[in-house]
Amino acid sequence: MRASRLLSLLLLLQTRGRMTAPELAAELEVSVRTVYRDVEALSAAGVPVYADRGPAGGYQLLDGYRTRLTGLTAEEASSLFLAGLPGPAAELGLAEVAATAELKLLAALPPEPRSHASRIRERFLLDVPSWYRSGDDVPHLSEVAEAVWEQRPLHMTYRRWGQQEVDRVIHPYGLVLKGGSWYLVAAPPGASPRTYRVARILTLETLPGHFPRPEGFELTAFWTAYAKEFRERMYTAEVVVKLAPGRGELLAYTMGRDVVDAALAAAGETDPEGWVTLALPVESLTHARWLLLRMGADVEVLEPPELRVMMREAVAELSKLYG
Repeated sequence: MRASRLLSLLLLLQTRGRMTAPELAAELEVSVRTVYRDVEALSAAGVPVYADRGPAGGYQLLDGYRTRLTGLTAEEASSLFLAGLPGPAAELGLAEVAATAELKLLAALPPEPRSHASRIRERFLLDVPSWYRSGDDVPHLSEVAEAVWEQRPLHMTYRRWGQQEVDRVIHPYGLVLKGGSWYLVAAPPGASPRTYRVARILTLETLPGHFPRPEGFELTAFWTAYAKEFRERMYTAEVVVKLAPGRGELLAYTMGRDVVDAALAAAGETDPEGWVTLALPVESLTHARWLLLRMGADVEVLEPPELRVMMREAVAELSKLYG
C-alpha cells in the first residue's frame, strides 16, 4: 500500500511539477504529516526531491529527473479499455482515432495485460443513454468539440426551452456527456459560463481568432456546482406522504433514488402497521400527482391539502372511466 502511494507521489511530482504538501495530501487522500514522511522516504531511496520554502514553495523533482516505473499493470490496462466509449467517440468524430489508439495500446502491452484488456472488451459494454430513450441527434458536435479544443469562438442559432430561437456568440470551454445527452459549457464574451444542450444548436459557425480561457476555470468543478444548483432549482415544492411497508424501492424508481434515500434517512419511526411518513421535494404539485398515482394504494398523500384534492379528483375520474 505504501509503495503504491510513494509511486503515486513520485508520478504526481513528475507530471505536475512543484506541488505543496497540502496539495499532495489532497490528491493522495492522506494527512500532510504522511506526505512529509513519504517525501523523506523518497529522498532516502535516492530520488532527488527537494523543497522550496515560502508562499510559492513546495516539493519538486530535480530538473531532468524522470522515473521509469510507469509500466501498466494488467488491471490498469484493463480499466483503459473499460473507459473507452465507442458511441461518444464516434459522435465526436474520433471513432477511427480511438480504434487506432486501442490497437496500438494492445500491441504495446505485454502478454498478461493484453489478455486482461481483451477480456474486458469482450465481456463489458458501457451503454450511456437511459432505457426507453436514445441519445440526442447532435450534427454539430464534432465542430463544437474542435472549437473547444482550439479555443475558437462560435456563432450559433440556439433553440431555447419553449421553442424560442436566439443568436449567440460564445466562447466554448468544455463538453459534458450526461445521461446520453451532450452539454456545452460556454460563455458569451464578458459573461459567466452557462450550459447549452448541443442537440438544440440549429446552426453553427466557427469564427476567426482565438479566445483566452478564463484563469482558474475547471470544467469538473463548474459542472458539479451547476448540477447541484439545477437540482435545487428543479424542486419547487414539498409533499408529505405515507409509504406502505416494503415499497421504498418502487418509490425510488418512481421519484429518483437520491430524493427517496434522503427522505428515508430523515424519516422517523414506522407506525404499528409498518408505514413510514416521508417529506419529498417535487418539481410541482401537478408533477407530484402524476408520479404518485403510479404508486397506487402504496402511498397516501398527507400534505399539502391541495394535492390531496388533486389525487381525489384523479381517482374519481379513473373510477368514472373504468366504472
